[in-house]
Amino acid sequence: MAAAPLRTYRRYVAVGDSFTEGIDDPDPAGTGRHRGWADRLAELLDDDARAAGGRLEYANLAVRGRRLPEVVAQQLPRALELAPDLLSISAGGNDILRPSVDVDALAAQLDEAVGAARTAGAQVLLAAGFDPAGLPVVRWTRGRVATFNLHVWAIAQRWDALVLDLWSMRALYDLRLWAPDRIHLAPAGHERVALLAAATVRGLHGGELGAAEREWAVPLPPQASPGRLVRAGRDAAWARTHLAPWVRRRLEGRSSGDGVSAKRPDPLPLVR
Repeated sequence: MAAAPLRTYRRYVAVGDSFTEGIDDPDPAGTGRHRGWADRLAELLDDDARAAGGRLEYANLAVRGRRLPEVVAQQLPRALELAPDLLSISAGGNDILRPSVDVDALAAQLDEAVGAARTAGAQVLLAAGFDPAGLPVVRWTRGRVATFNLHVWAIAQRWDALVLDLWSMRALYDLRLWAPDRIHLAPAGHERVALLAAATVRGLHGGELGAAEREWAVPLPPQASPGRLVRAGRDAAWARTHLAPWVRRRLEGRSSGDGVSAKRPDPLPLVR
């Protein structure tokens, strides 16, 4: 039996926080902006659209530091105005880092947002959060991330949405796929997420996946583990360079996204 044709999209809009903005994946064109998994996904979907005789229009409204209520209030209305046929919503990580977060209330907001998007006719790609078990400090959020992910899957089932299953990406236990701040992905990590996202929104699975789409799951070549003293030194340097400034911003009520606007506010064809 012939394989079903790929799903193709004409307009993709991404909303969210630093993950979707693409922090720590510098634009190779030298613009000073970030690329990230959503830009990489847009390029893959543009390839599909070109093969079908069209072009993809792409907008990215994500801004670093944004919490889910801010994404819903500030980015979602504009995203729906743009009438996308594919909308990715990835947010909640900045909320979950806060011990006082109400995960159930957070999920209720996401459910309402997905319902609005699906009612407007957009296919929605949600993100189930990374498993933080191997990451320093943030690993104590693992229970909250797991609970939120269960909500994400339930919301996706309720609204017939898609899920980018980051929790199951076992290759991401390798810190070489993470940026020095250990919170954002390195370029290779963004690339793998984009490949998984492409397979998800294209409607591929199992044997229909090509070799490129399966690359997200291939572990990096093994390397010797550093000794305890080396790890301790690295952790101390990380705490000084990355953790301390993050804590300082929280105490001062500031965000890394203060004064930052969306990098791609309008849906335009990609310049390839």
